[in-house]
Amino acid sequence: MFKNIFYRFLKNEEQEDLYIPESSDTFFALFYKDLIIGKLSVKNGVWEFRYSESFKNQDIVQKIIDFPDTEKIYISDKLWPFFAHRIPGLAQPSVKKIIEEENIDHDNEVDLLKRFGHKSIANPFELTPELG
Repeated sequence: MFKNIFYRFLKNEEQEDLYIPESSDTFFALFYKDLIIGKLSVKNGVWEFRYSESFKNQDIVQKIIDFPDTEKIYISDKLWPFFAHRIPGLAQPSVKKIIEEENIDHDNEVDLLKRFGHKSIANPFELTPELG
């Protein structure tokens, strides 16, 4: 039983019913301290991640395991677990309260990532929404 719960946590199955609004063109910058690691964006329901040139030109911070090729532009119709795990469990009372008070659509993956995705206990990176 514990193994199944842990596996579901790792796979972020609680968030499976989230959607991306079709009109959502949103951009995020991923930082480690002052170094911009890369850009995450979503346009027309498709996620894209690419490393920044400043990240490619340094040798201190390691590549993200989910994105091993610094030259590749990663594209997916689903948000990668590295980012999806930044959205907390929506059943948590404190999260429910924030969603209600701030009138956030609890099924909108982009809005949830904007609101809750800045920091994660899983890694030291910071995710910041940007203007287009």
